[in-house]
Amino acid sequence: MHAFGRLAAATVSAAVLFGGLVAIAPAASALPAACAKDDTFPIPLKETTTASVNLRKNPGTGSASLGLLAKGTKFSGRCLAAKGGTNWTYGKVLSGANKGRWGWVMWEYLRD
Repeated sequence: MHAFGRLAAATVSAAVLFGGLVAIAPAASALPAACAKDDTFPIPLKETTTASVNLRKNPGTGSASLGLLAKGTKFSGRCLAAKGGTNWTYGKVLSGANKGRWGWVMWEYLRD
C-alpha cells in the first residue's frame, strides 16, 4: 500500500504541475500569424518599457495604436516579428492603463 500511495501522490502532483503549465503557456494557435515560427518564446519574457510607446494591433508603425504604454509599463513578450527592418514583440500588458491588453511593441523599447 505504501508504494501505491507514493504512486498516487506522484500522479496527482504531475497532473497538477502539468495542468498549471498548460494554464500559463500560450497555445500555439493563440499567437498571431505574424509571429515567426522560430521566434516564439518557450517561456514568456518579463519586460519593461524604456519609454512611452504605442501598443500596436499589428507589427509596424503604420498599424493602429491600441493605446499608449507609459515608461516602466510591465509587458510579457511571447514572440518576435520583423517588419520594415524593425523587430516587434507580441505580448500582454501586465501593468498600467492598458493592463490585460494584447498587442505589438517595438523591440528596442523593451528591456528585461
